[in-house]
Amino acid sequence: MATAMPNNAATVPMRSVFLGVDVGTGSARAGLFDGNGKLLRSASSPIQIWKEGDCVEQSSTDIWHSICMAVKSACSLANVAGEEVTGLGFAATCSLVAVDSEGSPVSVSWSGDSRRNVIVWMDHRAVKQAEKINSCDSTVLQYCGSALSPEMQPPKLLWVKENLQESWSMVFRWMDLSDWLSYRATGDDTRSLCTTVCKWTYLGHAHMQQIKEKDSRDMEACGWDDDFWEEIGLGDLLDGHHAKIGRSVAFPGHALGSGLTPSAAKELGLVAGTPVGTSLIDAHAGGVGVMGSVPPSDSESYNFDEEAICRRMVLVCGTSTCHMAVSRSKLFIPGVWGPFWSAMVPEYWLTEGGQSATGALLDHIIENHVASPHLANRAASQGISVFQLLNQILESMMHDLGSPFLAALTEDIHVLPDFHGNRSPIADSNSKGIICGLTLNTSEKQLALLYLATVQGIAYGTRHIVEHCNANGHKIDILLACGGLAKNPVFIQEHADITGYTIILPLESESVLLGAAILGAVAAKKYSGIKEAMKALSAAGRVIYPSKDPKVKKYHDAKYRIFRELYEQQLLQRAIMAQALA
Repeated sequence: MATAMPNNAATVPMRSVFLGVDVGTGSARAGLFDGNGKLLRSASSPIQIWKEGDCVEQSSTDIWHSICMAVKSACSLANVAGEEVTGLGFAATCSLVAVDSEGSPVSVSWSGDSRRNVIVWMDHRAVKQAEKINSCDSTVLQYCGSALSPEMQPPKLLWVKENLQESWSMVFRWMDLSDWLSYRATGDDTRSLCTTVCKWTYLGHAHMQQIKEKDSRDMEACGWDDDFWEEIGLGDLLDGHHAKIGRSVAFPGHALGSGLTPSAAKELGLVAGTPVGTSLIDAHAGGVGVMGSVPPSDSESYNFDEEAICRRMVLVCGTSTCHMAVSRSKLFIPGVWGPFWSAMVPEYWLTEGGQSATGALLDHIIENHVASPHLANRAASQGISVFQLLNQILESMMHDLGSPFLAALTEDIHVLPDFHGNRSPIADSNSKGIICGLTLNTSEKQLALLYLATVQGIAYGTRHIVEHCNANGHKIDILLACGGLAKNPVFIQEHADITGYTIILPLESESVLLGAAILGAVAAKKYSGIKEAMKALSAAGRVIYPSKDPKVKKYHDAKYRIFRELYEQQLLQRAIMAQALA
């Protein structure tokens, strides 16, 4: 029986709240934003993960349950009713999901466990398959920096076909995780130009004439290169007009189906029919959430034009770091992914560099040091993070040792951060990490120095990527940073000093959640498109400037030279050992 509404209910304006969902490597998060892009509240829920050697797997069922918990918790914390959520968008890691014709999970694991139906983005089982694919002479490779990474989907698909034939025959849909989430929410399996172009070799520029809303509805997937899939041995994916990998595509933010299905709405605690926007990869959502940020001092003079946005690079710093830059013309850059048309900002070509392990590397360095347990206990007793404690230790060491500046503490320690290969700009998945300058010292102070040297190694990698992009046509002169590592002042200041560029931090630190929420705002027709929503909902916070001390620049120039030489030495050592074993 329907409940009568109070007479004054109709006079109370319903506020617009946009919901963004971000599925990272370790958790699902939900954030609610008001019409000004202000975060009301957010919540997270952990995700189960299985790691066995190069194989890293998750469960789509577990991920969905975690999302539902996070969304309900965020709404409760923000005191937001489901009816107030105007639009919803999903962002997720570029992991690969396998489901059958009923939508049930299909195992992609040696274990045969059907729960484990997601090959996580960082999984490197398909290195040999990537090498095989890169030996072919397909034009699609030009749009991937001339080489596919084992983190992309074609090598992973080939691995499953070669190693898990029963699973291969059972799969009805192969989907990027963020596409699967929107499919799970709406029943519409339209794929995003972001996921298909960036991770599946889809040629998005086949749709350059369909950018207008009236032309872009239910676009038939005409950007697949059938010859490529045949050549690499995956021609069976072409069946049914590419039904298993995507028969239709859409621009990010495009409203999917009829919005939330009744069953998904019930699970999420929302209302059936709530608009859901075509999804983004998590890093790209971060780019959308921060790319339009303008410092308050520049807001009146700043014109959000194509020239200004093309001089920016966004660093999305989490478990890994993605380096996102856009241009009006397509730029082919060896070792850097792209150019990808409309994969992040509509009508712009995206260049995507990256480092496969940054936050993960810092965790690895710290947690595997003998001083780590004691350090963690000290941090917990003080109610601060391990990073904050390490930063304090470094500050004290600088004063105690009379060091001219913080970075100079690591003059004897050098780190090549390729512990999970080099994604950009060398594109060498076989590259290994190097630490030069170890001693028998196992103190917390020594760990602090190793941590700082690792931060610097990551920042030198960013400098290498920026220099390489600018040498190949970009004109990047400002950086924007978001993600968990962007909250670490030492990490950000070292990046500013090492690259020599100003770094803008977003006013709302949860840029990936904001980017996902922007998709929902566009799907709900609150804005005409992604660019308009970016301008309205994103804002800049702190601005970090590089040191003006010439000694700091001289120091980092010297360490950067050593950084570059470490990889060259590795290549020489590889050649020596290969010859010895020949």
